[in-house]
Parts: sequence; C-alpha cells; structure tokens
Amino acid sequence: MNFRTILILGALSAFAPLAIDFYLPAFPAMALAFGTDEQHVQVTLAAYFLGLSIGQLVYGPIADRFGRRVPLLTGVVLFTVASLACAFAPNLDWLIGARFVQALGGCAGMVISRAIVSDKCDAVGSAKVFSQLMLVMGLAPILAPMLGGLLVNTTGWQSIFLVLTGFSALAAVAVALGLPESMPADMPRQPLSGSLRQYGRLLADRVFLGHALTGGIAIAGMFAYIAGSPFIFIKLYGVPAEHFGWLFGTNAAGFILVAQVNARLLAKRGPAFLLARAVWVYLGAGLTLLAVSSLHTEALWPLLIPLFICVASLGCISPNAAACAMNGQRERAGSASALLGCMQFSVAAAASALVGILHDGTAVPMAMVISLCGVLVVSVAVLTRRLQNARALAQAQAEA
Repeated sequence: MNFRTILILGALSAFAPLAIDFYLPAFPAMALAFGTDEQHVQVTLAAYFLGLSIGQLVYGPIADRFGRRVPLLTGVVLFTVASLACAFAPNLDWLIGARFVQALGGCAGMVISRAIVSDKCDAVGSAKVFSQLMLVMGLAPILAPMLGGLLVNTTGWQSIFLVLTGFSALAAVAVALGLPESMPADMPRQPLSGSLRQYGRLLADRVFLGHALTGGIAIAGMFAYIAGSPFIFIKLYGVPAEHFGWLFGTNAAGFILVAQVNARLLAKRGPAFLLARAVWVYLGAGLTLLAVSSLHTEALWPLLIPLFICVASLGCISPNAAACAMNGQRERAGSASALLGCMQFSVAAAASALVGILHDGTAVPMAMVISLCGVLVVSVAVLTRRLQNARALAQAQAEA
C-alpha cells in the first residue's frame, strides 16, 4: 500500500478521536453559551458515541454492496455538513442532534478504512498498516485537547467545529481525487437484504469473534484509564490540571512507539505470534497496577510504571487483533469491520461506566477494571489461538 493511501486513511481514522477530544476543553464555554451546566453538555458526547455504534453497523453492509468509495465519500460529506451545523447550533438540543449526525458520517472512515486495508493487504500487511495508523490514533488525543483549548481561549468554541469542517472537507477532496475503489471488480456484491445474515455468520465464526473480543476488551482497559485518570492524577495525587496533558501524552507516546516497533517486528513474526505474547504483558502490568493501587501509596510514580506498560502494550495488541480478525473476511470485509468497531466501542463504554460505578475515592476501581480486562483478554486470546490452530489442522487434513 502506497504512502498516499496510508496518509488518506490516517486522516479518515482521525475523525473519531478529533471529534471526541478536540472539543473537551470547550465544555465550560459551551455550558455558559447555552445557559446550562457541563453535565448537560456531556450529553453531546454520549450522542456521538451512540451515533458511532449505530453508524458502523449500517456502513458495513453498504460498503459490501456498493463498494468502498461511494459510502466513504457520503460519510465524509455528511460529517462536514454536520460539523458546520454544530458550529452554528442555536441551542443545546440542536447541537446534540448535529453531533449524532456527525458521528454517523465520521464512522464511515473508521469502518471503510479497515475494509480498504483488508482489500489490499494480507494478514501481515494489514497489521503493518494498522500499526502505522495507530500513530494517528495516538497523536490525536495528545494534540487535540491542546489545540482545542487554544481555539476556545482565542476565537471561541464555534471555531473548533469550523476547523473540523475544514479538515473533513479537505479529506473529502483527498478521497475524491486520490483514493480509487479498492473492492475487487470480481468480488461478489453482498445484497443489503442479507445484512443480518452476514452479521450472524460473523458472530458464529468463533475465530473472528475471539480476535474481535481480544482487541475490544484490551481497548476497554484504555477507556477505563481515560475515565479514571483525571480524578486519580488531579484530585487524588494533586497533579496540576495544566500538567495532566503531559502525563496523558507520555502514555500515548508509549502506545505510538510500541505500534511502530510492532510494524517492524511483523517482518519476522506474524500478527498472531505477537498478539499471543503481548496479551501476557498487558495482564502482568494490569495485575501489578492493581497490587500497587491497593497499597494506597503516597507517591504517584509506582502507579505510572505499570499503567504506562498497559497502555503501551495496546500498540501491539490492537493492530494485530484487528488484522487477525479481518483475515479471511475478504468478501464481507465491510460487515466484519463494522462489527469489529461496534463491539470495541460497546465493550469500552461498559468498562468506562464500570469505573464510575465502582468509584470509591481511590485508584483501585480503575486498576481493578484494567486488571479484569487483562484476565479476560488472555483467556479469550488463548482460547482463540487453540480454535485457530484446530481450524488450520482440519483444513490441512482435508487438503491432504
């Protein structure tokens, strides 16, 4: 896959983290502008997550029926129009609706990008490309809040959505001019009437389901960290709010670094091999984090080390799990990508909610959820590996 295609796919993959993290610093200003409180403004974030979950399941079958290019362009244009509507929202209800529509458009890039990679690459190649796309996924949460805060203080919260409008408009031009149809002409076009049947087949494919859950549960641990870290760093350990971004960014940098190392290691070892080892690192770091948090230490650094390892290991787990799940799904890559993304966001949302439910004023709830994710990730990964080996053995015997 050439650099231009990877660059365009990277821009499309950035839609979700930008739309989520970019406007977080604007919550107080938006609450003031609409005469409400920040808790009500947070409904706009919930609306976006709802749109992501629903939209992905819609785009998958459409991409398998009509190809990748037309649904992708439609989604990017929809995101652009909805971003403009967000910028000129006259009230909070309007903004909530516009954010939902924005998510419906933005998730096209998430779903169809994975399908395009599957069209063009084998399992190893897919894992390499996904690792390179992790660079964007890791940088966006670092840079977006900083730039968002700067825009809010200088030009107002509306400018955030105007920047998103301009960014997505440029992405639409890039897709129109530089991203040809990737779905092979001889590939059967799946009818929309069979969408539920396709999802049923995917859910019945235990190897696909296992890899999808491995990646989804691991990412759920990151969402638990995102949900719990502001309280732990700022309230519990007294880290100044302006320094929080540096701690958050350090962990994101570890995630990016491991993802790039993973891309190089794939030249010698396949994604399944690396995934089988990385999940144990994740589990070990998670259990260490739980043990340290249970001691209620006065210093923060004993927590930071295992937390860094947990987040960094996702740079290996996430791209390899996605590549293994998408391997062999060539004729239904759109539906497989959609179900993969929907499952990841659903499990991740549940994990972040669980941190809030278990909140007790310590770091233990976050550590407990992360370590639980580690136990489940290893269990599912080991079982999936056995199923995959059994399937390979059966195919070899049938061919013999």
